[in-house]
Amino acid sequence: MKTRLALTVLLTLLVSLTAVPAQAKTPAERAKEIATALTKQPLYVDPAYDEALPDRLREDVLAKAGALGYPVYSIVLPLTPSDAFQGKESTVLTLVIDALDRPGLYVVVDGGGRFPWYEAHDVPQVNEDKLRAARERALDDTGYDAGPTEVLSRMYELLAAPAMPAPAETTRPARAPRESSDEESSTGTVVLLVGLGIAALVGLGLVIGLRRPGSRQHDRPRREKPFSIPPHVAATVAAERRRRLAGETTAELTRLGSKLAALPTAEGAGLRHQQAALDAHHAAGKVLDSSEDLVDVVGAMVLLDKARREYDAAVATAAGRKQDAVPDLCAFNPLHGRSSGQRTQVDADGTTLALPLCADCRRALKRGKAPASLPGDDGPYWHGDDLWARTFFGTLDDDLAAAVSRGDHRG
Repeated sequence: MKTRLALTVLLTLLVSLTAVPAQAKTPAERAKEIATALTKQPLYVDPAYDEALPDRLREDVLAKAGALGYPVYSIVLPLTPSDAFQGKESTVLTLVIDALDRPGLYVVVDGGGRFPWYEAHDVPQVNEDKLRAARERALDDTGYDAGPTEVLSRMYELLAAPAMPAPAETTRPARAPRESSDEESSTGTVVLLVGLGIAALVGLGLVIGLRRPGSRQHDRPRREKPFSIPPHVAATVAAERRRRLAGETTAELTRLGSKLAALPTAEGAGLRHQQAALDAHHAAGKVLDSSEDLVDVVGAMVLLDKARREYDAAVATAAGRKQDAVPDLCAFNPLHGRSSGQRTQVDADGTTLALPLCADCRRALKRGKAPASLPGDDGPYWHGDDLWARTFFGTLDDDLAAAVSRGDHRG
């Protein structure tokens, strides 16, 4: 485990030292460069990782891929919002497939993120269900601190097996990959239609119940049982809410990534704002990729909001104008929007916290009522012990992106 972690840290350090391009290449030129290398060897490793990936690890990937019986093209490279592909694995796959124009399974993995993306191109023997299952199982088997080639080797090993091995025992839920926008759209439509149908039936039941003549016993009013939404309906609503928020956050990640990539070279305060925006943007993508529940998706949204504000500050600095102060999001529930007024003093087990709160949460506290906090696994999300709860989504920590980079967001 320590060896894996050391390799991962080494990869990150090497990327930070070598990822500055000597000259800008267009996306098509970069894809052609990778495709040309793949014609010589079906494993492309970016020069940034040359020193960090020994031959034995590369040979293991090639051997496992070669046992599958169909062409496999593996790509390991650093992805950042400022690179030729704007940090998007899907862009890498599309352009490299076009440039190479050969049938095969194409797999790309960011050496820092370790989340393989794949696309099968004219390979009829590849089964999508098994590909998806092998990818998810490889991530679970190798752990969060595994190197990129280790994840690829395990994924290819699983694909070569006649059947997927029984899942290993784990106390952590499986990590779900980001779905493509098309899949999200179709799945979301089905979920929304089902949810609307259930809601209509519940509403019809209420109307019928209200119109039914009330019976009386000894002329005393009948005490009705309070109505509550059934658990399965609430779960459907929650799933749709998470799906919609994840889709919106993913779209904004792409838009902001393009804007960040187009920023001119800066120095001083402008450079600091640019770097802060890039760090927060990268952290948001990292959290969204490994999100397991609504709280994680909101965490990605908060980081993206930080990236957007830093980007605006960088643009304002470059234009020589002062950036207007933008309030933080509500600490009890960032989905409420911006905080209102000065930070509110809140007592917590003998400690006083100054939290940015929206107007509704401030009024609730003033009236002695519980605010409508973002729900977690057991009551309000801040009842937990994860990074989001400990920092109230970063309002108690000036550098939430750095905490995510350290892996503090993982339970």
